[in-house]
Amino acid sequence: MGVTVLQPYPLPEGKSGAHIMDHLGKRLLSLGASHAGQFLVDCETFISTPQHGTPARAVHVLHNSEYPASTFSIIDNGTGKQVAIVADNIFDLLMLKMTSIFTSKKQTKIESRGARFEYGDFVIKLGSVTMMEHFKGILIEIEYRPCITLSYCWEMIREMLQGFLGISVPKEYPTYFTTQTIMNAMGQQQLHAKQNDLYEPMDTVKQYLEHFTNYRKHVQMHGSMASSTASMGSGMLPSSVGMGRP
Repeated sequence: MGVTVLQPYPLPEGKSGAHIMDHLGKRLLSLGASHAGQFLVDCETFISTPQHGTPARAVHVLHNSEYPASTFSIIDNGTGKQVAIVADNIFDLLMLKMTSIFTSKKQTKIESRGARFEYGDFVIKLGSVTMMEHFKGILIEIEYRPCITLSYCWEMIREMLQGFLGISVPKEYPTYFTTQTIMNAMGQQQLHAKQNDLYEPMDTVKQYLEHFTNYRKHVQMHGSMASSTASMGSGMLPSSVGMGRP
């Protein structure tokens, strides 16, 4: 495998997700890409029951059709730190047996699925993101196979994205790869350039979790706005009726 980058595609006004997916697929075929099957990445989140004042922990369980024998898990301990685990599929059965500790947030189960294309040294996946069967957006996955470090091939990936998507892609590295502040072995803070790290399959999974989280937040934000609007409307109704009385 090579370096993989995820790119959300803005949905033009008045266009459906199915229409855009079909358009992008035909555009790739016209450029000379070949259809290479389907793909699926899904994510289910489990929340622990807080005990003795400890914060709730989240366990994100993800599957990627590129690695059918593996289950990827990212554990958030509630303090901002994450632990990533790669296990075999028995991990799913383990989570089912821990229902007394972890509760599945079924309403936030999310996935990206669609067509897979190959174009020279690139693998491109057009993903339709759905949560509880409701369409949420389009997420493009692009992999450049000869490369193992993003800093060496970002410009090629960026040029490929702009070429077939027809949108402007910032020169800056994607947020997942931006320079981070970490704690070294001596307990000192130092800057770490993630774009220079050797790329691993877990990096793809973590990017999906980052984007899935953004889609979930977008849904929650709009749900809160809708609730507030409804409350304001119902609160104003008695006052308006009163004003209409003689």
